[in-house]
Amino acid sequence: MRISSLPAAWLLRRFLLAFLLLPSLAIAPARAMEEGGKAQFIDLTLHPYGLAALAIFVLAYVLVVFEEVIEMRKSKPVLLAAGLIWLLIGLAYHHTGKQELVAGVARHTLTEYGELFLFLFVAITYVNSLDERGVFNALREKLIAMNLSYRKLFWLTGFIAFFLSPLLDNLTTSLVLGAVVLAVGAKSPAFIALACINVVVAANAGGAYSPFGDITTLMVWQKDKLSFWEFFAIFIPSLVNFLIPAAIMSLAVPKLVPEPHEGEARMKPGAKVVILLFAATIVTAVSFRNVLDLPPAMGMMMGLGYLAMFSYFFKRYARRRNRADILFDSFRVMERTEWDTLLFFFGIIFAVGGLGVIGYLELLSRTLYDGLGATWANTIVGIVSAIVDNIPIMFAVLTMDPPMSDGQWLLITLTAGVGGSLLSIGSAAGVALMGLAREQYTFFSHLKWTWAVALGYAGSIITHLVLNADKF
Repeated sequence: MRISSLPAAWLLRRFLLAFLLLPSLAIAPARAMEEGGKAQFIDLTLHPYGLAALAIFVLAYVLVVFEEVIEMRKSKPVLLAAGLIWLLIGLAYHHTGKQELVAGVARHTLTEYGELFLFLFVAITYVNSLDERGVFNALREKLIAMNLSYRKLFWLTGFIAFFLSPLLDNLTTSLVLGAVVLAVGAKSPAFIALACINVVVAANAGGAYSPFGDITTLMVWQKDKLSFWEFFAIFIPSLVNFLIPAAIMSLAVPKLVPEPHEGEARMKPGAKVVILLFAATIVTAVSFRNVLDLPPAMGMMMGLGYLAMFSYFFKRYARRRNRADILFDSFRVMERTEWDTLLFFFGIIFAVGGLGVIGYLELLSRTLYDGLGATWANTIVGIVSAIVDNIPIMFAVLTMDPPMSDGQWLLITLTAGVGGSLLSIGSAAGVALMGLAREQYTFFSHLKWTWAVALGYAGSIITHLVLNADKF
């Protein structure tokens, strides 16, 4: 009998019955593992629930990869996947006497996400405030007005991206400088393609040596794997990662000078104060962590208080002057928060955390770190981050928590940060610029120079191994 001819209600009842009976199959291995004293958690890697959870995660991530094609925000599939994975875990642990163990992991993961969420929320709010006050537009117009040659602009935008990314993030940096590249290179598609690749590589490399430069570095810092100042040990390796491909690609950049551009964009009143408050917020967050041993997210939230109070007094000032055009409302700026990104992080962190409870991360850790050694494992992880987003990869490594020296933690921070530059889809910076410079900066235009980026990737690893040998 064909399945399609069976009554739908009968099929549904059989499916639900099988679904509810599956937890009993997990009890036997749980008891065996507990008696042998080999593990604290149930090994579900080959259990139907575990395999179903893995399939759900893979399917969700495929939907994330094809976000632009199917027009579905990336947070939606991973939020559903995270819930389903933990539902399967809950059913598997039901009546095993270990429910509290799993609940403890869930609460710990929620705490980790909460700290990351608050930190990012404040950082995004400040970036949006700088944008609202016209800081980025003023920077763009300033660069355009310099009337430099394409080659000089290629190097200038690259260096600005490298040093701006640690303060902002690779995504915002690439969008700001990508707009500059498009404005000055309107009549030179070759320049646009090469300059966009350069900006992506520079922004990713710059974000790798700062706790604030990328989500992955922030995660490593918040997990106390490295102190704030230790990240700067990979400044030179990160610089090498940027300079090698930049030097190669610059040879193909046209030597022409673009036509002069007439235009001016001024920052709104209060912009300089917002810049100073952002700097003060970063200092506060670092001080909370390094001096008071408190979560840096608390320092960031205090910094949000700086901005909120400034908004209050500046609003009163603008109203007294009858200048409605310069009003600044911190809550309106918060409304522009990219919730899709923050919810995506929630889904990814909980989904990967769930795979860790199931046992897949331990299996991966044994295969990579015990089998190949930390150096090769961390190098491979960086390459994989060009295909799979570096955030779930870094969270997986932190969850596996393989025993590694500070040198190895710096290596995984470096490789996970810059490995995404190998492909245009390997980082948020690359994906954003593909959307901004459609038909000029594409997957294949980046792929043409992947070999040069790979040389920079290898050069940065070798430089780190040599310069920071004492940390291994």
